[in-house]
Amino acid sequence: MLIVSYDIANDKLRTRFSKYLSKFGYRLQYSVFEIKNSKRILENVICEIETKFAKRFGEMDSIMIFHLSQQCKKYCFGYAKHDESVMIIE
Repeated sequence: MLIVSYDIANDKLRTRFSKYLSKFGYRLQYSVFEIKNSKRILENVICEIETKFAKRFGEMDSIMIFHLSQQCKKYCFGYAKHDESVMIIE
């Protein structure tokens, strides 16, 4: 699984980026998405960030992508603990 976290100041760019990410996964929190992992999806997301989004970033904007392995564990609390979806980490 991939976790994509972003902090983008420009409202229009942030909205556009979140809509782009929603094609591949779903929102965990306001600026955090969970995306099912595949090499192709990761390459597509990175390419799109580099070619369409990065050139419009401000000085304080950032995107982080976490590629989680089989050793990673997920702990959920509050509303998130009711998410009963099966998680397979490759």
